[in-house]
Amino acid sequence: MTPLLKSFSALSDGTRMAIVEQLMEHGELPAGDLVRGSGITAPAVSRHLKVLREAGLVAQRADGTRRLYSARPEGLKLIADWTISRQSFWQSSLDRLEAALKEEME
Repeated sequence: MTPLLKSFSALSDGTRMAIVEQLMEHGELPAGDLVRGSGITAPAVSRHLKVLREAGLVAQRADGTRRLYSARPEGLKLIADWTISRQSFWQSSLDRLEAALKEEME
């Protein structure tokens, strides 16, 4: 699986997407904070974090006995770059839709 597909696959789960958004908003957080904010068990959050780490979207570092997690800009940039590279496709599609709707309204 390519890195881009791994990233999209990891973010296709709502819980994992919420974890990444939380890390982007608040910066580095201990796993316990992610558990408290998620409404799911610690083992489940741990499994989600593993998927996100393997996709390159989240980094982990040890701080004594705690594990701190942060969003990896490099991993997220891969998705952003792909999205931006497809912008002309979406813009031309939306322009055609707008023209068709205007024509239909006349």
